[in-house]
Order: sequence, then C-alpha cells, then structure tokens
Amino acid sequence: MNPRVKSVIALDNYLLEIIFSNEEKGRFDLKPYLEFGLFSTLKEKKLFQTVKPSSGTIVWSNGLDICPDTLYLESKKM
Repeated sequence: MNPRVKSVIALDNYLLEIIFSNEEKGRFDLKPYLEFGLFSTLKEKKLFQTVKPSSGTIVWSNGLDICPDTLYLESKKM
C-alpha cells in the first residue's frame, strides 16, 4: 500500500503540494484532469482552494476526491 495524504495545500496553476504519511513531499498537477467529468468543476478557483485531507486522500467541498494511490504515484517528489 502506498503512503496516504497527511496534508495538502492548493497552489497557483492547479498544483497541489502534498505531504504523505511517510513524510515525503510531492506536487500533484491537477490540470490534466480538469477536462474530465466532475473534475471540470475545479476550474473554479474558489472551489479548487477548498481542498483538504480526508481519510488518507484529499476532498473538495463539493465531495469530489481522488484515489490516494494516484496522488502518490503521479506526484513529483520534492
């Protein structure tokens, strides 16, 4: 099992800075997802900024979430 999300900060340009349970830090680029289904709602900057950690992954105020494995595997580690 991959590490889970410990904290998340929404950055400019639809980037997320994530700290994982193993203390690794990564940047996840959400831009490729913004053209698909419900993820397009996150183009609204105010909604994008509502991201928070929840049960090992991240969630927005509209209930949208992303698989924690995707977040870990596709994040650029810092």
